[in-house]
Amino acid sequence: MRRRMWRSFALAAVLTATATLSATAANAPIPAQPLDALRWRSIGPAIGGRVVAVAGVPGENLFYMGGVDGGIWRSTDYGLVWLNITDGTLPSASNSIGAIAVAPSNASIIYAGTGESDIRGDFVTGDGVYRTNDAGKSWHYAGLADTHTISAIVVDPQDPNVVYASSMGHVFKPNAERGIFKSIDGGRSWRKVLFVDDRTGAIDLVMDPNHPDVLYATMWQAYRTPWTLQSGGPGSGIYKTTDGGAHWTNLTRTPGFARGLLGRMGVSVAASDPSVVYAIVQAHDGGVFRSNDGGASWSRVNAEWKLRQRAFYYMAIYADPTNPNIVYAPNVDALWVSRDGGKKWSELHTPHGDNHIVWIDPRNPHILLEGNDGGATVSTDDGETWSQEHNQSTGQFYHVALDDEFPFHVYGAQQDEGSFEGPSATPGGMIPVDAWQRAAYGESTFVAPEPGDPDVTYGSGYFSIFLRYDSSTGEYSSVAPWPLYQEGAASRELRYRFGWTHPVLFSPTNPKELLIGAQYVLVSDDYGQTWQRISPDLTRNDPRTEAPTGGPIDLDQTSAEVFPGMCSLAVSPLDGNVIWAGSDDGLVHVTTDHGAHWSLVTPPQLPQWAQISSIEASHTEAGTAYLTASRYMWDDFHPYVYVTHDYGRHWRRITAGLPDDEYVFAVRQDPNESNLLFLGTKNTVYVSLDGGMYWQPLALNLPRVQVRDVAIDAREGEVVVATHGRSFWALDNLALLEQLARGSAVDSGGVRLWAPQGAWLTHEYGSSAFARRIPAVGENPPFGATVFFDLGSAYSRGLPIHLTFGDASGNVIRRVTLYHPHAGTNVYQWDLRYAPATDVKGFRPPVAAGGLDDTVEGPTVVPGAYTVTLDYPGGHYAARRAEQSFQVMLDPNLHATSADLEAQLALELRIHGALDRLDRTLNRAIAMNDRLHSAALSAEIGTLVQLDIHSSEGDVLHETKLRSHLAYLAAEVGLSYTAPTAAENDVADDLIAQAQHGEARLETLMSSAVSPLRRAMRGHYL
Repeated sequence: MRRRMWRSFALAAVLTATATLSATAANAPIPAQPLDALRWRSIGPAIGGRVVAVAGVPGENLFYMGGVDGGIWRSTDYGLVWLNITDGTLPSASNSIGAIAVAPSNASIIYAGTGESDIRGDFVTGDGVYRTNDAGKSWHYAGLADTHTISAIVVDPQDPNVVYASSMGHVFKPNAERGIFKSIDGGRSWRKVLFVDDRTGAIDLVMDPNHPDVLYATMWQAYRTPWTLQSGGPGSGIYKTTDGGAHWTNLTRTPGFARGLLGRMGVSVAASDPSVVYAIVQAHDGGVFRSNDGGASWSRVNAEWKLRQRAFYYMAIYADPTNPNIVYAPNVDALWVSRDGGKKWSELHTPHGDNHIVWIDPRNPHILLEGNDGGATVSTDDGETWSQEHNQSTGQFYHVALDDEFPFHVYGAQQDEGSFEGPSATPGGMIPVDAWQRAAYGESTFVAPEPGDPDVTYGSGYFSIFLRYDSSTGEYSSVAPWPLYQEGAASRELRYRFGWTHPVLFSPTNPKELLIGAQYVLVSDDYGQTWQRISPDLTRNDPRTEAPTGGPIDLDQTSAEVFPGMCSLAVSPLDGNVIWAGSDDGLVHVTTDHGAHWSLVTPPQLPQWAQISSIEASHTEAGTAYLTASRYMWDDFHPYVYVTHDYGRHWRRITAGLPDDEYVFAVRQDPNESNLLFLGTKNTVYVSLDGGMYWQPLALNLPRVQVRDVAIDAREGEVVVATHGRSFWALDNLALLEQLARGSAVDSGGVRLWAPQGAWLTHEYGSSAFARRIPAVGENPPFGATVFFDLGSAYSRGLPIHLTFGDASGNVIRRVTLYHPHAGTNVYQWDLRYAPATDVKGFRPPVAAGGLDDTVEGPTVVPGAYTVTLDYPGGHYAARRAEQSFQVMLDPNLHATSADLEAQLALELRIHGALDRLDRTLNRAIAMNDRLHSAALSAEIGTLVQLDIHSSEGDVLHETKLRSHLAYLAAEVGLSYTAPTAAENDVADDLIAQAQHGEARLETLMSSAVSPLRRAMRGHYL
């Protein structure tokens, strides 16, 4: 059980693998290539990300929410558990959900609009509307692909095929795909029914449920670039139609409304009194407006800034469907509620700030479903209490870093939640949410763990903030190069232009050297106490890109548009004097003398004004580097990936195999195999096995999501990705990809066997059956050695194959027969154990309720070299054999000696052998006694095994016997990786002697019973 107390992975792993290769083989698709045998695992944290789309089913405990790049999730228990319903079923190229609408007349019909419309710099575009007719079991495309952003959807309450959608269109450039669209055939065709101009989109849309031809829409003139956001203009306004979109009236020109330039606005109609309409307005004289005559006239009822601050990001309002005087307004500090028609407002404290959207159950308005930057939450008591949001794996991470712990820990910053670190595996058989702890510092920073001391991390916040955090003491300290915090300042006012995701890293060649990127490269060799500038301004330094942002109505200077600066830095792991720098305005520089001289080496083929999103310095050649560039904020979605082999003098674009619209974020090289590259893109991960000559998707079971960064742990053989909507994911068995890149599989007549990745004897790995019953936890790596093999096209279906595991001396440890393997790539997980002992037929082991497992599992091997041999009998074909070697290693946190583990194994094998011999003898005795019904034989069997246990805790009624005592002792000896105690050896000697004596008594009784049995048999045949 080593390895077994809180995890039942040992036997389960073997049974699961065998079941995969037998029972399901008839229905499973044959993998096309070895890559398809790999699998991503979600490691967490289950801490919710931004949600701007929610919907519910009136009167039912059924709620939907959409992550901004996390797909659609459903809860049927008031938000206690959220389950994804679009992974693998939504045919969209984007999992960014901007709107959800349930058809009032048929709750099985749901529309989803992709592409959020909160136009942050990191927002994710979509590709239209999708529809389900079976409550999310299947989805189909329903039009408007080129809109990119869907801000709202409303459905006619009588006819689910009449649907309206509002769109902001392409936010980064003027275009015609903006406005209000209508379909009367369920999304098969659409007609644009409201369009202002190519710079103005539609941000909100509501319908009078009592009069479905009456709709209100808010139009918003807005655009953004990487360095500025502009909210407001002459195109903004509130429009009303009373004939289903055929004609519209601009209500912002009616009496009482805000005058002057208008920005973002939200609108709501009171279902209980449709003459009451509310609007929340961005304007110099903006605020909350109420109309009592359907928008013919208005009065401003509240002008407080708490309701309309940061207008581009909020400005939504929701009238209670049963009471026209109750109205909700989400904003940064709270979900605000008014119960007097919008005059006075009080706070409802949701689990997270930055609130965006509310759904109010029209049949029970005490029930609220709310979306914010921390996820979705449900209240059943008017907002007094809420369901938690740390049960949704929808976190938007920007970057990922790994440390040198075992198992390695994962570090990253999550949008609007801050920075976290957590283990890639834990002893509990799963990675719970509370295994993730705070790191330094902000929501978009690179996080740099200090080499040699993972308790200490470095990370940045807004503007000048740069902090060191020591988790062992809980202390933050500033290490900023210039700690002048100028919140709200424009880029041109700052000494150092630290952008939204400026790089922070330690040199791979000098663990004391910390680097940070502004418009300059800054270096510290004393952990941030002093700093040296080692470069000139490496950006274009164009004054037009450094002006105030957020106008023309209100500034919005949060540091999100600080520009231009460095967005990527890389130090050669071969030569610390070679440093690469990439700016967010499209320049690449390199120094080979640690900053004394810099060369401008931007790829000439790269279009101007691109964000150099990553640079990867080669692990094998000092002059080689890879880079990715992104231009999605220029409305250019092409992939840009380049390689140089001569310090940037020449570059070659390497995008073969990538879709033309698959823009990219990060490229990484495997330290062990130079030809193996990984690429994080807008939708998934790509891999190249030939140094970038050709890319192929490595999506596997990974949800469709932006992959912002990739990190590799070569020691444990894992790849980790930071997704911008589904938290962190890890891919085990890097060794398989390395062998594919090298073409090093053993091939025997078409049968291929890959060397298993090194396996670890550790308490950290392995899954738990209990974990499968707990939602929203991270998944551990499997325990043991993973064997990949391919039987080739000549395999005769149904023929068994054999896997034999042996040690370095040629001793056979385990032989497994697989009866129904695939014709393609197969996977078998060996749990590093010897074969199990024989068990007693009819014996039911009790559950280990606070005690030890009563199983017949074989002992675990010791560290060393092992082999796996694949034997294929062949049938009508020639027999084939292939063999590979691999290592089994001890967790470096454990300190048992080889002698300790050899002694432990020797004792376990003695106990195991005694248990196996006893159980075999018992089985023969029980079989004989089933015919003889001998009282003496029954009594002796009863002294050796307890057959009266028929329930999980039957041992509290019926004392366990010798067979269980041996199994318990084996479990106790195997709890840890240590030498056995003297007491364990003594008890083993005593139990083994008892077993030998019991076997002898059984043999005597069976021998004495042979003659009566033969006489009985002769009488039977006569």
